[in-house]
Amino acid sequence: MRVGFIGLGNMGAPMAGFVREAGFPLVVHDLRRDAAAPLLERGAVWADSPRDVTAQCDVVCVCVPGPADMRTVILGAGGVAEGVQSGKVVIDHTTNDASVVRDVGAALATRGAHLLDAPLDGGREGALEGQLTLFVGGETGVLDTVRPVLDTFSRSVVWVGALGAGSVTKIVHNALAMSIDLLVAECLTLGVKAGVALPRLVEAFGAGCIVSQNMTFTKRMPATLFRGDFAARFALALATKDFGLAEDLAREHRVPTRLLDLCRMELEEAMNRGWGDADRLKASILQEERAGVALRM
Repeated sequence: MRVGFIGLGNMGAPMAGFVREAGFPLVVHDLRRDAAAPLLERGAVWADSPRDVTAQCDVVCVCVPGPADMRTVILGAGGVAEGVQSGKVVIDHTTNDASVVRDVGAALATRGAHLLDAPLDGGREGALEGQLTLFVGGETGVLDTVRPVLDTFSRSVVWVGALGAGSVTKIVHNALAMSIDLLVAECLTLGVKAGVALPRLVEAFGAGCIVSQNMTFTKRMPATLFRGDFAARFALALATKDFGLAEDLAREHRVPTRLLDLCRMELEEAMNRGWGDADRLKASILQEERAGVALRM
């Protein structure tokens, strides 16, 4: 099975690396050719466009920032659809809008190709370790054929329903995860302001049952917030985009989301500070400023 990978950013590059490490012939493309250099050194082949990737491959993974990017990569000039052939499988790892996924899937189906939406959970850390969780929407038979590829960079592959269901699952999951980030930061500032040393709070929270298995608390906060190092692992701009997708989904289905709306407003305030390129956890500084507490260790 020859695999193509389009989008070699913070997530895509390590994922593609695991595909190559597993022995699959790999063809890659990115807007920046230098992003592919480590993979090319390991035997991957460069293609000049998404069309050229697809023409050479049986399975094509797409990992780009958002819905508009994914639509362009697949349906735009020089895109995947121009190179796709009957029976080929395209896997979208983008945190996407379900309606965009379904539209693109319908377009590929007219060419006899298949689309799965398989957005990712586990962040940059999970990508580097090959321990991502995938939420997959689409035909189960198609999923079975590409599972050996997905297994190279994931610890679990969860089928959640028809095409588009993966995107819906990821949107609501991300909204939950990012809301927990803000709530944890708020509770930590309260505990520190009330006299408990931050290291003791962190130890206590880690031993408890509420956040002890939460990756943000156990890995991301120690690497970012607690150090004051906000180099982007998951950029605030992307997190804000994801909250926007959740807002759109809630509006479409007439579901009130009062608490999520508050969290979205918090990220928007952080964006207005000019922090879009920083890690999403930089939004916690807003709470630090209000409380007069710095959560540093």
